[in-house]
Amino acid sequence: MAATGTPTAKLGPDERRAAIEALKSTELDILVVGGGIVGAGAALDSVTRGLTTGMVEARDWASGTSSRSSKLVHGGIRYLEQLDFRLVREALIERGLLLQRIAPHLVKPVRFLYPLKKRVIERFYIGAGMMLYDIFSYSGGRPPGVPHHRHLSKKQVRELMPSLAPDALIGGLTYYDAQVDDAKYVATLVRTAAAYGAHVASRLNVVEFLRQGERVVGVTVHDLETDERFDIHAKQVVNATGVWTDDTQSLAGTRGKFHVRASKGIHLVVPRDRFHGKSGMILRTEKSVLFVIPWGRHWLIGTTDTDWNLDKAHPAATAADIDYLLEHVNSVLSVPLTREDVEGVYAGLRPLLAGESDQTSKLSREHLVAHALPGLVVIAGGKWTTYRVMAKDAVDEAVQAMDGRISPSVTQDVALVGGEGYRAAWNRRARMAQESGLEIGQVEHLLNRYGSLTDEVLDLLSTRLELAEPLPGADDYLQVEALYAATHEGALHLDDLLARRTRISIESWDRGVSAAPVAARLMAEALGWDEARVDREVTTYLERVAAERASQEQPDDASADRVRLEAPDIVTTD
Repeated sequence: MAATGTPTAKLGPDERRAAIEALKSTELDILVVGGGIVGAGAALDSVTRGLTTGMVEARDWASGTSSRSSKLVHGGIRYLEQLDFRLVREALIERGLLLQRIAPHLVKPVRFLYPLKKRVIERFYIGAGMMLYDIFSYSGGRPPGVPHHRHLSKKQVRELMPSLAPDALIGGLTYYDAQVDDAKYVATLVRTAAAYGAHVASRLNVVEFLRQGERVVGVTVHDLETDERFDIHAKQVVNATGVWTDDTQSLAGTRGKFHVRASKGIHLVVPRDRFHGKSGMILRTEKSVLFVIPWGRHWLIGTTDTDWNLDKAHPAATAADIDYLLEHVNSVLSVPLTREDVEGVYAGLRPLLAGESDQTSKLSREHLVAHALPGLVVIAGGKWTTYRVMAKDAVDEAVQAMDGRISPSVTQDVALVGGEGYRAAWNRRARMAQESGLEIGQVEHLLNRYGSLTDEVLDLLSTRLELAEPLPGADDYLQVEALYAATHEGALHLDDLLARRTRISIESWDRGVSAAPVAARLMAEALGWDEARVDREVTTYLERVAAERASQEQPDDASADRVRLEAPDIVTTD
């Protein structure tokens, strides 16, 4: 931590090696298993209470559910209809914290239109729900950070969304939520935990739980980068593995207190110019709701909600999934979208608490925490937006079994790295552009991805101006960002960069094929790859893209899963 008290964080190869040495030699107070949003949140919660903390992840940070969401920080307006007021209120409080205090550089307001199709009754019913939404957003004791909802006439809706079909609505309402690059947020959250002293390492797969009698006292991990196996000892282990919860629990010889069921949701990425609008949209479907979300120079359209019992690491979208979303969004557009308009597709799995309903859309988004065994806490369920509360509850459960007085959670007041000083940095963006030689739009792009840490990115540029060029086929991302991902953000493979540190894999027409060779050579500088390793990383990535494209032509989950798994997984040891 810097002398000023502001944490600084770097997650490069040297830092990974140092973290692993600390994990081998230290008895931790808390070890978190799982590096998604909840696991990373638990690591930060634990370490900022003064506890010796470690975190391991079998793949890349946020490589599961946490990078494949709708990228919304929201209260879940549809949960009002289910009368789940407590969940909505909790999520809206968290939304305000993330927008205004914890991550103002990463979490931004976004406006949505709710088109109305019926007169009077629907406007009253939906308007009452949105009024509740506004009221609940004040529950945290501070302003919500977004405007209130508004009622619009049909003419006003047409001005807001010119591409809507004239007969698709009779009016509408607008309201605000927030959005985030989910994978970038998790990587920043991990860096923040490391900055406060947590020992964190990805590509460490837990293969066994260590036991003393009935008590869990640690884990054995397999380092997928070096093929080494070693033990990590901890007073308490927190299982935060999302849809893998049952698999992880089985390693400890117990299913645990509850069962987690996976629900697949897919999203389409469409260029912003395919239809015109100044707002996102929320549409009712026969099963749930569908979002059309502004995303830079793109729209995100999703999501589906179907049971998934196949490979959890690489859930596959089918042709039927894609057609379902196109059909529903086309029901309100004057010029319909086609498959040729879709530039990207991604699929993710929701970790739902099972047992309450046969339909995944009705399963609980609440979370549960329990001591599955002495020394082993499990947390499951929940929503992306409420990750901080989930993390707090998990650590609260763990420290109940520990000796001594342990401080309560403080994460409601802990800004992520890059958050402190972000607004001041934003105000000097014109000078930053002038000094760096970048266009002001490029500096704004960096500030909204790295916040006040943008100076670190610009430092890399100061002696290598050629890195200010965009990556091929991905004009929104500079070459310097590929190098920075490997030196500072813990990216160990080309897939980590193209799919999660950036969103090139879903935002570019060729899904990162053109960017891959250039990006791999930039990462090689930081990670010490030889030419053969560069070629393997590129080839593996290209095979992934081909398998995903082919799977999206399949008619059902089973065939899509089979085709997707024909591509090899990430390159491991040399």
